[in-house]
Amino acid sequence: MTDSGYGVTMQTVEQSLRALLTEGARDGRLGPGSKLPTERALVAQLDAPRSAIRRALEVLERDGVVVRHVGRGTFLTEVAVQQVDGAPADTSPAEIMQVRLLLEPQVAGLAAQVATQADLDRITECLTGGGAAADFEGFESWDARLHRAIAKAAHNGLLMNMFDVVNTARALPVWGTLKRRTSNAERRRCYHEEHTSIVDALRDRDPDAAEAAMRQHLEHVSNNLLGRH
Repeated sequence: MTDSGYGVTMQTVEQSLRALLTEGARDGRLGPGSKLPTERALVAQLDAPRSAIRRALEVLERDGVVVRHVGRGTFLTEVAVQQVDGAPADTSPAEIMQVRLLLEPQVAGLAAQVATQADLDRITECLTGGGAAADFEGFESWDARLHRAIAKAAHNGLLMNMFDVVNTARALPVWGTLKRRTSNAERRRCYHEEHTSIVDALRDRDPDAAEAAMRQHLEHVSNNLLGRH
């Protein structure tokens, strides 16, 4: 069954919408409570008729993936994050940081060696966005995108899959609650300075400096989150 003028099936629209939400959860742009784009924006983004978008959203609401509030919009639920193949729902912040410290410094070192100019431009865009962010949500979104852009710059599919598994944990409620509780403007400023050091090392093609800067940054994040000094 298709909608005239578009030639897309209901199943395709629903699958496309689910894929869009999954990608957003994996790269940190979407988490529990995140507001989805408007129906009009989804029509343009998925190249689908509005009627099909509405039916897909009805299915997702029935499945508990989204919740819709009249006059406010459509919001992602915890169910959506739990359905993403990735970190177990009971993963603790300490476990998240342990794995990040094992993985991300080495990824940064590799990225310093093989990143293309397009990779560096994308990383710089994320760094700039984080520096300009005025609130917690904005900074966290750019922070997640920056770290993922660095991982993509390593050009290793297996590493990228491993990174995405870890990155889904950033959308778990326990992580978001702890990050929000321990965040303030001064810490975000310090994190931005540390991000800048990482990006400078990537631009200099210095794998040792990139690895060291990433490790120092993650140790700082871990200490702030877990109350270690």
